[in-house]
Amino acid sequence: MQSASSSAAALLERERRRFIDEHPESLRRDKALREHWLNGVPMHWMTDWQLPAPLVLREAAGARLVDVDGHSYADFCLGDTGAMFGHSPPAVARALSTQAVRGLTCMLPTELTARAGELLTERFGLPFWQITQTATDANRAVLRWARALTGRKCILVFDGCYHGSLEDTLVRLEQGRVIARPGQVGQVADFASHARVVEFNDLPALEAALAGGEVACLLAEPVMTNAGMVLPQDGFWSEARKLCARHGTLLAIDETHTLSSGPRGHAHRLGLEPDFLVAGKAIAGGMPTAVYGFTAELAQRMEQLLATKPAGHSGMGTTLAANALATAALVACLQEVMTDDAYEHMLNLSATLAEGLRKRIAERALPWHVISVGARSELVFTPTPARTARESLSAASPTLERLLHLYLLNRGVLVTPFHNMMLVSPATSAAQVQSLLELLGEFLHELS
Repeated sequence: MQSASSSAAALLERERRRFIDEHPESLRRDKALREHWLNGVPMHWMTDWQLPAPLVLREAAGARLVDVDGHSYADFCLGDTGAMFGHSPPAVARALSTQAVRGLTCMLPTELTARAGELLTERFGLPFWQITQTATDANRAVLRWARALTGRKCILVFDGCYHGSLEDTLVRLEQGRVIARPGQVGQVADFASHARVVEFNDLPALEAALAGGEVACLLAEPVMTNAGMVLPQDGFWSEARKLCARHGTLLAIDETHTLSSGPRGHAHRLGLEPDFLVAGKAIAGGMPTAVYGFTAELAQRMEQLLATKPAGHSGMGTTLAANALATAALVACLQEVMTDDAYEHMLNLSATLAEGLRKRIAERALPWHVISVGARSELVFTPTPARTARESLSAASPTLERLLHLYLLNRGVLVTPFHNMMLVSPATSAAQVQSLLELLGEFLHELS
């Protein structure tokens, strides 16, 4: 009998050949792309799909993609959450079209800017906001403000975290030491010396890291999402919030990947009240936009601090941030796309997907499990959930993941190119979910 690894390798080679046979136009475009783009893509993350050639897109709408070879895909990746509410939501597309002829960027507030602030406060509770182009920029501003307001240099993150390409957070815990993440390119500044890193869900380690009074800010996702999904244990966040308050550390929650949890994000579901809140990627329907909010007490301290500074560049912000086009998209998404009805559809259909996944692995007595956060589900190749990112990453099976992703893609279903994340949008249909479940059943049958 073939071993599991040799069987998976044989299936992977078969699926690789199928992709090549069925995507001649993508392969032809790959040659043209390589003439001017590094590794044949305009942004190197696009190689994470590990395909024989990039899947070249023709169009995307709702929860469906069409490639240049004419193949249609039910999309459960949704731009790695950037299109969490579907590709080109009609309300956002209309807002962009209307604004596009009235000015794209002017470095001035527009008629819609006040409304954007009202909507953000109504939704997330914090009274004051700023707009950036990416969540990376928002997180960078939050850490700069936290250091300035507290007079402390250090920040604290959880091992395995992801907060964009912000250098301060590209650190990890290695045998008790904080080091720079090895994958970085060209980084010379020693950000590790100004960072503290502890494992998620480890309250004693968190308290020890905060006790010295050196940490300006704890920046964290309410649920870790970059190493698979790692859920907080019961009571973790309530105690972490108390520890931050006790030791004078500001708490910043990055909701960029957890907006799928509900209309007000995951922190609201936990009853967690942070000092800063960051949301990016999907907050404006896929238009490059992010926001960060903060308390009235912090806003007052920020104004007082700025009053002591000479006029000039603060080191935060960019010319294109809060441009007219982004503001129009932000208002449309908050007001017309991220509705209670949309979330009800997402959450109910995602629950159907998660239950279907569990049923299929139970039928084959596989030692796997499914973890869900709002409209986001992941199939994990271990019997029980991980408590930390390190546990989650050690359980990864890259060959099996790659095989599953390519198998589904060759049959018209797209999931993320890393982990096994499947995201349901307001545009996702029950038929698309059923198709994914049926294909997973066929995949498991072939694999066995």
